[in-house]
Amino acid sequence: MADKVLTANRLSDGISVWLDASGNWVESLQDAFVARHAEAVTALEATGKAAFADNKVVDVNVIDIEEVSGVLRPLRLRERVRAEGPTIDYAPGYKGLTGPVQAA
Repeated sequence: MADKVLTANRLSDGISVWLDASGNWVESLQDAFVARHAEAVTALEATGKAAFADNKVVDVNVIDIEEVSGVLRPLRLRERVRAEGPTIDYAPGYKGLTGPVQAA
């Protein structure tokens, strides 16, 4: 069985989040709790259902990950984009979610 983590989108702002070992939703995959056996996956699924029912998160999924040199990485491209950002540069100077906000 591949290692797994629980991911979702925070309902308040849509940001991708992962469940950590304390039961908090965090914005970094690297801080996520990693389930390495079936019982832990079952617990993640139950926690995700409860958080969805409490309107904390949406699009709750248990996803497969791998650990390479101590770094967690999703196996599916969709989840890599959610964790790491776009796979291409959009434009010179584009900084994604970390860039300055400019009003139009």
